[in-house]
Amino acid sequence: MRSVVKGSGFVVGEHLVPNARFEKIMDTSDQWIRERSGIEQRYFVADGTSTSDLGARASKIAMEQAGVGPQDIDYVVFATMTPDHYFPGCGSIMQSKLGLRNIPALDIRQQCTGFVYALQVSDALLKSKVAKTLLLVGAETHSPFMPFSDWPTILGLADNEPTPEQRALHTSVRDRAVLFGDAGGAIVLQREDDETERGLIDFELHADGTGYNKLYVPSGMAHRPYVSPEIINRLDHVPHMDGKFVFRMAVTKMPEVVRSLLARHNLTIDQIDHFIFHQANLRINEAVQVSLGIKPERIYNNIQKYGNTTAATIPIAYDECRRSGRIKRGDLLCFVGLGAGFHWVAALLRD
Repeated sequence: MRSVVKGSGFVVGEHLVPNARFEKIMDTSDQWIRERSGIEQRYFVADGTSTSDLGARASKIAMEQAGVGPQDIDYVVFATMTPDHYFPGCGSIMQSKLGLRNIPALDIRQQCTGFVYALQVSDALLKSKVAKTLLLVGAETHSPFMPFSDWPTILGLADNEPTPEQRALHTSVRDRAVLFGDAGGAIVLQREDDETERGLIDFELHADGTGYNKLYVPSGMAHRPYVSPEIINRLDHVPHMDGKFVFRMAVTKMPEVVRSLLARHNLTIDQIDHFIFHQANLRINEAVQVSLGIKPERIYNNIQKYGNTTAATIPIAYDECRRSGRIKRGDLLCFVGLGAGFHWVAALLRD
């Protein structure tokens, strides 16, 4: 019995935002952003577009490719760290937007590793026969995190000059603001009772909350009230990040979890046809690639085009590889990531 991918799809926000657009509102440059992250552009949503909207749009593409309709889906798993509302989660909201039946809708919040955590949960649901056809979504709208005062200029709809105070505020968050994009990815998974080769094979997931405050949003229910003018003025509603700590964690834990998972199945690096890493920073992925000795043709990066879309990065890269013919039937894939929490993960899939 295996959980097999039947369809995949992704969408991005409506507005393409190249690096040069940030030069208008903060002290940065296209070269500065590329050198530190590898990112050349990203997409931001239009005003009024939510995470559940992106999830629904990606889901329609995945469902069409899988040849299933709303009546066929019997479980939804939605991974995001940027839900439409503090509560409820996006799963039930998207279920309504897609016109699905009154099926279970589960929300997963493991940030950049959310998609792989959701994969393991989805695999367990299918193998336990709780579901037969499951819709798994990873989607994010990060742009609302950003304390920008002139969104029309960021989105290319205007060409205004910020005040010195606005420029200073924007510059204070440039190490994070330039990294993220808005996008959604989805896959349709089905249980194949007689499948022995294709499908999800195994997972290795870890968590360590010791250094959680090296990458987190300080505001929240640890405070009373959970939002206040003081919190906003301190920018505690914006992600806080110790970039050096995150980099060290990623280049240590990502190779570690890959080696451990492959060893459990007596596999070598060269037996994996394709590695799809979470797209947080191209420099991290290049360092992990060197550490593991992965040949360039066996790894795929697209952070240059989309930035870090958190729970959407892996399904987007996976869908692009499938549609381009880079991934062929029977290929063995390894998904790898590290995210806030901290969590680090790897998964094996025979496509």
